[in-house]
Amino acid sequence: MKELEVKVPCDDLGGLESKLGEMGARFVEELDQVDLYFSHPSRDFGSTDEALRLRRENERTAITYKGPKLDRDTKLREEIELGIEDLELMSSLLERIGFRPVMRVAKRRKVYELEGVHFCLDRPEGLGEFVEMEWQGDDIGRGREKIMELKQKLGLRGNERRSYLELLVEKGRG
Repeated sequence: MKELEVKVPCDDLGGLESKLGEMGARFVEELDQVDLYFSHPSRDFGSTDEALRLRRENERTAITYKGPKLDRDTKLREEIELGIEDLELMSSLLERIGFRPVMRVAKRRKVYELEGVHFCLDRPEGLGEFVEMEWQGDDIGRGREKIMELKQKLGLRGNERRSYLELLVEKGRG
């Protein structure tokens, strides 16, 4: 599956949440997410622009592979995700076959849906506040148009293509 994502810094998530409510957005869920990223034993995910992540969000746990970004303006990329039962056991399995934990990224996330776009209001530890606008589906062109239209209506500016992991590494936590 391909996921299209546009992320921007946001100084006022509370104000954005109010605007989304005024526009008719539907509250989906609130999440505590903890991500553990792994390095590959024989290739540099930093240079190939890939990621392997274990994520615990509330009571759900998953392993996700993220392929390289496919365009210059957004974070369009292949994403393969599988639910798993036990984060610690999966982490041990990965380490036994040569993968190494790189960094832990924790964030608080509120998710809203408006016109097929998921708005993730994020507070990642050590980075400030962001909003991610996500579209999943086959019609990527339609998703891009809808995200850009809603981004403009909400007065959001900027475009952060780096992941929270990359931002934390650049900040010196890696």
